[in-house]
Amino acid sequence: MTAPDSHSPRVERLRARATLLARLRQFFIDRDFVEVETPLLGDEVIPELHIEPIAINGRWLQASPELHMKRLLAEGMPAIFQASRCFRRGERGRLHNPEFTMVEWYRVGDDFQQGMALLAELVQTLLGERAPIRQTTYATAFAEHAGVDAHRDSAEELEAAARRRLIAIPAEFPKNDRDEWLYLILAAVIEPQLGSDGPEILCEYPTTQAALAKTRTTDAGIEIAERFELYWRGVELANGYHELTDAAALRERFVEVNRQRAADGRPALPLPEKFLAAHQLGLPPCSGCALGFDRLAMLACGATSIDDVMAFTWDG
Repeated sequence: MTAPDSHSPRVERLRARATLLARLRQFFIDRDFVEVETPLLGDEVIPELHIEPIAINGRWLQASPELHMKRLLAEGMPAIFQASRCFRRGERGRLHNPEFTMVEWYRVGDDFQQGMALLAELVQTLLGERAPIRQTTYATAFAEHAGVDAHRDSAEELEAAARRRLIAIPAEFPKNDRDEWLYLILAAVIEPQLGSDGPEILCEYPTTQAALAKTRTTDAGIEIAERFELYWRGVELANGYHELTDAAALRERFVEVNRQRAADGRPALPLPEKFLAAHQLGLPPCSGCALGFDRLAMLACGATSIDDVMAFTWDG
C-alpha cells in the first residue's frame, strides 16, 4: 500500500489555506477586533434578490452571519469578525459551492472611506501587496470599459451597448430593467478587467443596488450607494457597505426585494423581525464587509477553482 503524500499539491494548498486564515485572524486581533461565533441555523433570513437561502425543517441555514453579528453590534460590541460556514441554494461552479467560508467583519464608527481603507489594508497584509489598492467608481468602470453612463443611461441605451459588444442576451431577459442590463454588462465586459494589475475596489454603486448600504448625493448631483466590492484577477472577492442603520428604510428595502422576487416567480421571504428590532434599538454607525475566503485562497494559491483549496466540496 502506497503511503499518503504529505507534499502533494492538494495537501500543500490546504496548508497554504490554513496559513492564510491564521494570518487573517491575527490581522483582526492586532486591531482589537473580537472574534465571535453565531448560529449557522436560525429562524430568520435576510430577503435578497439574487441569493436563495436553504431551509431545513422550518429554519434557515445562514447565507451570511450578518443577521446575528449586527444584533451584537446593537448590544454594544464595537469591532467584531467571524470566519464562518455559509450556505446558498443552487450555487455550484468554479467559484461557487453551496457551502463555503465567509469572513465577515464590522467596526463601529467607520464610515465609507474607512471601510474601504480597512479592506485595502487587509488585502495588502494577506497578499504582501506594497502598492496602494486601486479604487474605481462604478461610473468610471462602466465609462472606461463599456462606454456607458451607468447612472443615467436608459434601459434602451444599455441594451444597445450590450448588443454592440455582442454580449449573449438570455431569451427571457427583462429588457426594461436597467439593473439587469448593468449586471449583464458588468459580468460580461467589466469584471474580467477588474483587478488585472492587482486587487481593485469598485465603489459608489447605483442606489438601486444599495442592498443594505447608506446612500448619498455626490457633488455632481448623482445618487449613489456607499457600497464597495473587491476584485482581483476578474474575480469578485468581497462586498462591503457603509451600513444602513435606519430600521424603517431597511424594512422598505426588504419589502421591495420581496416584491421583485414575486415578480420573478420566486417566493417572498419572511421579514427578519429580530434583525429589524436590533436596528430599531439602535445599530450604531458602522462599516462592514464580507469576504469569500475560498476565492481568496484559490487566487493566492494560483489555483483555478475553489474546489482546489477546499478539503471537501458539496458533491465531493
